[in-house]
Amino acid sequence: MDIEQKSKINQLLLSSTPKGLLFSEWLKKNGYSDQLIKRYRESGWLAMLSKGVMYRTGDNLSAYAALSCYNRQLGKKFRIAAHSALELFGFNHYVPMGKPLLMVAHGKQRVPEWIRNDVFDRMIKPFSTDTFSEPQTTTIVKDEVDLLVSTPEQAFLECLLLAPQQYSYMDLFYMMEQLTTLRPEMLQRLLETTKSLKVKRMFLYMAEKAGHYWLDALDMSKIELGTSKLQLAKNGVYISKYKITVPKELNEYE
Repeated sequence: MDIEQKSKINQLLLSSTPKGLLFSEWLKKNGYSDQLIKRYRESGWLAMLSKGVMYRTGDNLSAYAALSCYNRQLGKKFRIAAHSALELFGFNHYVPMGKPLLMVAHGKQRVPEWIRNDVFDRMIKPFSTDTFSEPQTTTIVKDEVDLLVSTPEQAFLECLLLAPQQYSYMDLFYMMEQLTTLRPEMLQRLLETTKSLKVKRMFLYMAEKAGHYWLDALDMSKIELGTSKLQLAKNGVYISKYKITVPKELNEYE
């Protein structure tokens, strides 16, 4: 390897995100040819995760860093969502067994092969949704990388969207009890534009049951809840105000 090639690999290794990924599409745009990338792999500088996706040899890969690299290098908008977003904001009642899950929402974008590799410190679980016609997101820094994250308000709605398959309604209510600082103006925007009647009705039922002050600030006349009855639990209790059947355990919880 000549001096110029050594300089380029040194520059690449110094500038790349530790524990993150390098995408060949981005590398080529920045002056690294397929031939040069192949030489770096053969020399042991880079290792391949999947086609067109590499990382620094020896790195213990971070799910946060990988997702940040994907969004930044390729202009994607995969966001940390549901309980994973709530954890980043300090709400951490939900504790799954085994390796931590990282819930990632991706709209209608195709899920790349590398995401499904079980090589990260967290198990990345992508889900597709167009329920939120006006997604409310923010960017935060965690472990020295920038992350696109659902706001707490949207993150909880995402949890409800994934219930009861991913989360139990009882666990989500325990989480709801912590959500004392949600912003009414953002909730209003989300509840007016979110497509899922299940999500909106269960959210309002839980918020009322938890007695949160911010519920009074919502303009209910602008929130479309529909008229059909929804059975969200078998052998549950029917709540006529919201036209939903909820788990008996949740209804009786005080």
